[in-house]
Amino acid sequence: MALKSIAERLFVEVDDGVQLIGGRCDDCNEVFFPTRSTCGRCQSEHVTDETLPRRGKVWTWTSQSFLPKEPYNGSETEADFEAFVVGYIDLPGACIVQGRIDVPADRAVELADLGTEVESFAYEFRRRSDGEMVHTYAFRPVVTKAGETK
Repeated sequence: MALKSIAERLFVEVDDGVQLIGGRCDDCNEVFFPTRSTCGRCQSEHVTDETLPRRGKVWTWTSQSFLPKEPYNGSETEADFEAFVVGYIDLPGACIVQGRIDVPADRAVELADLGTEVESFAYEFRRRSDGEMVHTYAFRPVVTKAGETK
């Protein structure tokens, strides 16, 4: 069954996760995320969708310790909100994207240090009133066979 995404053309499902859908300008070769109809660099309307690499490296991060303001539409309330980590991920040969990093905020220094290899996956964002789960994307550290993060 296909995942319900918070936005159209955000990601595609692959065997072990999701790949983000970015755009590549056919005129200046700029790659960006999310995809859009015009290039932010040269304003060309010649943009082609392309899937971005699943893996990248943490470029920088911070913790979000308060409930985001509208238009944020998550399921948390002030009472049950838990801090989370958000960062910029450098996807090799593509672009840098912003996203949640799925590690405990109090362990981010050890689990999501700069340069840590991470991969994209479908993150359960909220449940709709009809019970359907809506997903976004997030990143998690790549774990080696020895159980260590890269």
